[in-house]
Amino acid sequence: MPLFLKILLIYFVLVVYFTQDAIGAEVYEKKGYSRYRGALWSLIPIYGIIHCFRAPAIKAVQKGGLKQFFSVKEIFMKLLTFGELILLAAIVIVPIVYLVGSSFAKTSGLPTTFWPSKMTWDNYKKLFTETKFWYWYKNTITIAVLNMVFGVLFITGAAYVFARFKFKGKKVGLITILVLQAFPSFMGLIAMFTLFDTFGLLNKPWALTILYVGGAIPFNLWLIKGYLQQIPKDLDESAMLDGANKWQIFSKIILPLSVPILSFVAVSQFMAPWMDYMLPNYLLNSPDYSGDIQEVWTLAIGLFSMISGQDKANYTTFAAGALIVALPITLLYMAFQRFLIQGITAGATKG
Repeated sequence: MPLFLKILLIYFVLVVYFTQDAIGAEVYEKKGYSRYRGALWSLIPIYGIIHCFRAPAIKAVQKGGLKQFFSVKEIFMKLLTFGELILLAAIVIVPIVYLVGSSFAKTSGLPTTFWPSKMTWDNYKKLFTETKFWYWYKNTITIAVLNMVFGVLFITGAAYVFARFKFKGKKVGLITILVLQAFPSFMGLIAMFTLFDTFGLLNKPWALTILYVGGAIPFNLWLIKGYLQQIPKDLDESAMLDGANKWQIFSKIILPLSVPILSFVAVSQFMAPWMDYMLPNYLLNSPDYSGDIQEVWTLAIGLFSMISGQDKANYTTFAAGALIVALPITLLYMAFQRFLIQGITAGATKG
């Protein structure tokens, strides 16, 4: 059987399998049981859904109430939904599996197989012994932490002022910040290089924090401002009547209520340096540097240097480095997932 037909058959089987699992879970719940238990039973092909259908009801079920789950329209919609979900999951998971397999391959070029027949740790050993990976990692995480801390401090302070106070020029200031957001940062690369050269900041990784924090202010200021405006000002007035000053109101009332949006901004600020290549490559590659220029690179520059150029084809070492970088970022997203979702939905309001 051709490979394409095998993939198509596996795809169809998975769609049908998850569809029957969903139907079994709904039937089990309709009868008064736990939906989760129904889903577990339905993981057993055919028998599971029969068990859920024949299980005695522990709450009243109208006559014909279970037929809705077996209607042609309902089954078709479930098939369509799971078909799309499985396709999207494959688009996301397949490249990750290929990346993991590549990091253990015994070749330096692009692997020709989806998963290596023989696995090795040589790519990881090469990454730590023959490159400046630890320097790149240290520089990147330093920038990320500084960007997160100072970004949240400056942006939250500015957003609090615009959201809770009335002053002359407030509207003009907000519109100006909104307009600045429309211009991409690379338009000022020459000006940035000139300023960094003038103040002696070239080839200094921590100095990139200035640009990252400044560039993040327009979008995040409006985001946090929209969230803070949802917090009733009656809380401020009540606290002032009880003798609280502005700082106490901000630190003990506003900040605890703003944890979701601040968590979202903190994570996005922490993520920015890991993904950026243009600014670090432009400002951390000055030929006038007296030391080893690779020691001031970030991960984006260092990893890309492994595969840039005709004489550089360390794709498997690149895959090992990319995997190591992806793990802490993935864990961070998983840890703050709840706050990220709340921050995105709650901050997206008209300010």
